[in-house]
Amino acid sequence: MHAPSVPVSKLGRAAHDVGMAGLLGGNLFARLALHPSVTEIRDESERGKVINTAWRRYGTINSLSLAAIGAGWVGARAAESANSRLSPTERKLAYAKDALVGAVAVTGIASAVQGMRFAKQAPGGAVPLTDGDHAAPSATDQQRNAKRRLNVLGAASLLAEVGLVSVNAALAQENFRRPPARRFFKRV
Repeated sequence: MHAPSVPVSKLGRAAHDVGMAGLLGGNLFARLALHPSVTEIRDESERGKVINTAWRRYGTINSLSLAAIGAGWVGARAAESANSRLSPTERKLAYAKDALVGAVAVTGIASAVQGMRFAKQAPGGAVPLTDGDHAAPSATDQQRNAKRRLNVLGAASLLAEVGLVSVNAALAQENFRRPPARRFFKRV
C-alpha cells in the first residue's frame, strides 16, 4: 500500500494524539476535579444533574476523540506502521497498541452507553449522588448498581487510556532512536 502524503500523515498523527489527550484529560478531570467538587452542591439530585449534564456535553469530545484515535491508528497501520516497515521491537509495541486502541474503543463505548442509561434513571439526570462517584443513600438499588457498573467501566477506560498513551510514547521513542540510515532502509 502506498503511504499517504507527509501532510496527511502529520494531520492523522496530530488528530490521533489530540484524541488521546481528549479522552485521558477528560477522564482525569472528571475523577480528580469535577466528581469531588459536586459535594459543594447541597442537593443530592442536583449533584447528579450536574454530573450527568457535564458528561453528556463532554460526550461529543469523547466521540470525536475515539474516532480520531481509531482512524489515525488504522491509517498508520495500513501504511507507515505496517509490520513490514517496523523493527521487531516496534512490531511488538504496535501489537500492544492495536490491543489498547481496541480496549479504549470498547471501554469508551461501553462507558458512554452505561452513562446514558444511568442518566435516564431520573428526570434530567438528577440521580441522587453523594459525590460524582457514589450514589446517595436515597438512590434506588437500580441507580446504585448502575453507578457501580459505570465506575468499573470508567476505571477500565482510564487504565486503557493510560496504557495507550504509554505505549504510543514508547513506540515513538523506539522509532526516534532508530538510526537514520536504518529508518530509511527499513521503510524502502
